[in-house]
Amino acid sequence: MRLPSLAKGTLLAAAVLTATLAAVPAQAQQNTLKVVMHSDLKIVDPIWTTAYITRNHGYMIYDTLFAMDDKGEIKPQMVDKYSVSADNLTWTFTLRDGLMFHDDKPVTAEDAVASIKRWAQKDSLGQKMNSFVKEWKVVDAKTFTASLSSPTGLMLLALGKPSSNVPFIMPKRIAETSPNEQIKEYIGSGPFVFKTDEWKPGDKTVYTKFTKYKPRAEPPSGMAGGKVAKVDRVEWRAIPDGQTAVNAVLAGEVDMVEDVKSELLPVVAKDPNIKMFDQNPLGNQYVLRFNTIHKPFDDPKVRQAMFYALNQEDFLKAVHGDAKYYKLCKALFICGTPLATDKGMEGKLESNFKKSRELLAEAKYDGTPVVLLHSTDLAVLTNLAPVAKSLMERGGFKVDMQSMDWQSVVARRAKKDAPNAGGWNAFLTSWVAADVLNPVGTAFLNSSCEKALFGWPCDPEMEKLRDQFARETDPAKQKAIAEQVQLRYLEVPTHVHLGQWYRPVALRKNVDGLLASPVVVFWNVEKK
Repeated sequence: MRLPSLAKGTLLAAAVLTATLAAVPAQAQQNTLKVVMHSDLKIVDPIWTTAYITRNHGYMIYDTLFAMDDKGEIKPQMVDKYSVSADNLTWTFTLRDGLMFHDDKPVTAEDAVASIKRWAQKDSLGQKMNSFVKEWKVVDAKTFTASLSSPTGLMLLALGKPSSNVPFIMPKRIAETSPNEQIKEYIGSGPFVFKTDEWKPGDKTVYTKFTKYKPRAEPPSGMAGGKVAKVDRVEWRAIPDGQTAVNAVLAGEVDMVEDVKSELLPVVAKDPNIKMFDQNPLGNQYVLRFNTIHKPFDDPKVRQAMFYALNQEDFLKAVHGDAKYYKLCKALFICGTPLATDKGMEGKLESNFKKSRELLAEAKYDGTPVVLLHSTDLAVLTNLAPVAKSLMERGGFKVDMQSMDWQSVVARRAKKDAPNAGGWNAFLTSWVAADVLNPVGTAFLNSSCEKALFGWPCDPEMEKLRDQFARETDPAKQKAIAEQVQLRYLEVPTHVHLGQWYRPVALRKNVDGLLASPVVVFWNVEKK
């Protein structure tokens, strides 16, 4: 098959990749999985950041106490057994035998408790779950307990959380690092070892099989079950140009591309040596995030105006083009899931520019420029900020769009500096559906001020509603609370949800075993 022409300036990169692979012995290539991920890996602490490439890195080298299977059920992973007291106030967990860190030291209950505590300071769901915990206590080398102040249904949901931030288990000495500082050692107990000596940001990230990893006996299912590494080595190759990445997988120079540009999907799908796999059938949700501590988005009314200036279809079309890869959905919680509702969304997200300008006038918006961060190197995000800028300006905003790569956005969004001094007002990103299914799991709804994610919204009323949801076990009552949460979200917005999207990964046909899950994981994957 004749390959599509390379984009200008990428021929050299392709030639270098080909030459590098040609120098590797055939047997080594057979046992090496070469992948182009959606982003280059530059930040490697999955608790410090919610960036998905860092989360994916976390799943390579760390393990979790519990995990979500392909039916959405939480199953034990590092935990062998657990029990709950009759009054639902004491949880007891026992680790399974044979758990070993990559430095040949056993995983202990002390490591688990220290890791939970660090994660629970940073993660939205972790914070809420931990608010019910009076004490985490180490009983012996393999056993620990959680004593609660009142019962909650969040314990397993939190400890089995599949996506950012994931409660990965680290050695105690590393987990004692402040969650606001990045760790400096990368020792896990998962199925792969991070080869720091071969890590070259902008080029490649390398993982090798951890031969002492002891997988569970059950077959893999979603993020749960037996994590069996079937290749000796996994290489994440940094190829930022989408055309070059596609040419590489078509030529067999790489085995998989996680994020194929929409316009190239038909080309890839026609190749007889390629298969397309919808690894995340629930999809993803685009969002625009506000920084609520600086003007103009410190005013809820200004944030409300955004629900009138924006519409979902312009964003989704700009990135995906073909409607089979996206869905308009006014529900805050993913359409087709139990808590989805259109309550309060009448007339919103329809680009009513007149209404947007009226709200800005009522708020006495003075034309303060909105510093909008524009990610330029991720295909699924690149076109979003220009669309937002256009719609916002028609809705009465003044916009200063600043372009940079995604890792720079990730670093900058953590800063509280004034927008005109290196800070920011807004940026656009995406969540996998599994992250935004309910009021507690949806991290951007966390409105606990300094403890909230970047953007730092502060709303005691929203926190009361999220607490109510955390305590409730009746599905009908949970649904009613979720509707109240959506109404409050529209009154005091933390972000704007901009529709759902779907994207299959492209694999060479000799690659088998990729699992359907919210995250691309590489255990169970083999090359034939």
